[in-house]
Amino acid sequence: MPRVLLRLSFLLLLWPGSAAMAADVGIVAFQGVWRGSAVSESEISANFQLTSRDIDVTVRTAAAGGFSIVWNTVQRKKGDPNNPQEKLKTTSMQFALVRPGVWGAKGNGDPLNGAAPFAWAYIKDRALYIVSLRIYADGRHETQTYRRELTGLGMTLEFVRKVEGEEVRRARGRLVKAAK
Repeated sequence: MPRVLLRLSFLLLLWPGSAAMAADVGIVAFQGVWRGSAVSESEISANFQLTSRDIDVTVRTAAAGGFSIVWNTVQRKKGDPNNPQEKLKTTSMQFALVRPGVWGAKGNGDPLNGAAPFAWAYIKDRALYIVSLRIYADGRHETQTYRRELTGLGMTLEFVRKVEGEEVRRARGRLVKAAK
């Protein structure tokens, strides 16, 4: 019986998705152009609690282990709920390698004295996280976390925005690789 348990334990260690196989991927795995859509849920919007978004994300590796990311989001959250206005929002960030698997956003400063958020990125397993922290003049804070996870079919996206620790928006979506 102990020999059977030993073999079963060994097989579980080698099983795909197990802790032994869950090594972090590198930033190169995320490189390319990704396109898809998401659904956004908001706790603070009276007329647009649930909206659809079109998304594209471009990740490019840079010198010295850094990377850049640009994401475009077509938002539908203003105007008539039956015929919402579309608004394109573009965000572009560059990251420098701080240590293996962790990057700091270029242009970060003192989060207490800056208008721009303090941001960093890291990879855990098959997911690239980008986190930003903004501290308002009155001391309140906001965090935004983007989690982009590679899957067998492309990439999943999860975005969470919190103000003072309370979730005010969440978006979930799927993207496919459109170009290298």
